[in-house]
Amino acid sequence: MTDNTTPADPFVLYGQTLQSRLLLGTARYPSPAVLQAAVARGRPGMVTASLRRQGSNAAETGASFWELLRSLNVPVLPNTAGCHSAQEAITTAQMAREVFDTPWIKLELIGDDYTLQPDTFNLVQTAEHLIREGFYVLPYCTEDLVICQRLVDVGCQAVMPWAAPIGTGKGPVNPYALQMLRERLNVPLIVDAGLGLPSHACQVMEWGYDGVLLNTAVALATDPVAMAGAFADAVSAGRAARTAGAMTPQESAQPSTPVLGTPFWHHNG
Repeated sequence: MTDNTTPADPFVLYGQTLQSRLLLGTARYPSPAVLQAAVARGRPGMVTASLRRQGSNAAETGASFWELLRSLNVPVLPNTAGCHSAQEAITTAQMAREVFDTPWIKLELIGDDYTLQPDTFNLVQTAEHLIREGFYVLPYCTEDLVICQRLVDVGCQAVMPWAAPIGTGKGPVNPYALQMLRERLNVPLIVDAGLGLPSHACQVMEWGYDGVLLNTAVALATDPVAMAGAFADAVSAGRAARTAGAMTPQESAQPSTPVLGTPFWHHNG
């Protein structure tokens, strides 16, 4: 597997360099052992976890799960998943800082239970409050340019727009808006939610996104470990393509080997 960060092309968030542009969630895996193997294969820069975690068995929610996270030797990004009000998110973030001993927080503030769409009306002020408290806020938001710009204006040094509603695996449903975000914002952008295939991750990286955050696409794959590796490779390929500089699309066919003005014996066919 090719690394997707190098000393010449580091992935820096809030002044700290992450070792990968892939971030992985820790929910819905078949077992803790599969989660552990998937993280080892994907080698993410961070793994996300929530204090409000709800799992299907005690191993996913109890003390053994927190011990498993520590054993991964990967930085933990706590999140406020499941919070529906600003105060609820702030309280959860404060608790997460104590439990995980980190100022990092993925800010999720849900406004609609059906689509799990972020509450864009209260997201900005909540992010601003947490930043004043010293948190490194990574806000989960829609692809709306104005909302993302407001988050940057209040101090978010990175923004995490969705590609599609969380858990759908549809891939980028609004390519125009996502590409516009990349053109207009000068902070790291991480696609969070809605990616289902490694090709989706490669595509957004080719557009210039700085990273991707995945959970369901890996956890619910037939082989989560292999899928974690596939996404890691796709992120690397997309980043490499972006930094290499793609050719400009042409309106008409262009011969790969020009023949005009060359001797006939150099022509093929």
